[in-house]
Amino acid sequence: MTKATSSAPSQRMLRVGEQVRAAITQVLQRGEVRDDLIEKTVISVSEVRMSPDLKIATAYVTPLGVPDHNAVIEALNRNSKFIRGRIGGQLRQMKYMPEVRFRDDTSFDNYKKIDQLLRSPEVQRDLDGETEE
Repeated sequence: MTKATSSAPSQRMLRVGEQVRAAITQVLQRGEVRDDLIEKTVISVSEVRMSPDLKIATAYVTPLGVPDHNAVIEALNRNSKFIRGRIGGQLRQMKYMPEVRFRDDTSFDNYKKIDQLLRSPEVQRDLDGETEE
């Protein structure tokens, strides 16, 4: 009998993802990664999604004040093994230390597009028409 798979993350995946996010954030804040681009960039780690077996952690990051996000993401991925080693002390309870992968977080861009749409004259006209009735 096969177990039904769900696309929603389990409670354990969410908890471990949050622990990994906090550990990565501390490593980046302390400046432990010796890379010029990473050291001079403020990086926001918004979310970490864990694979179902907890062996892969995908960290969604936003480099602040940098026009080229790809260069920072590539630098983080080059240093991912070092970061994995540094977060190990904070995640001692885990059987396997997850492989860390970094991706650009585009959710802020999506929120900005939605906000612009809601503030557009067409939507404002429709909203004003509803209040007159």
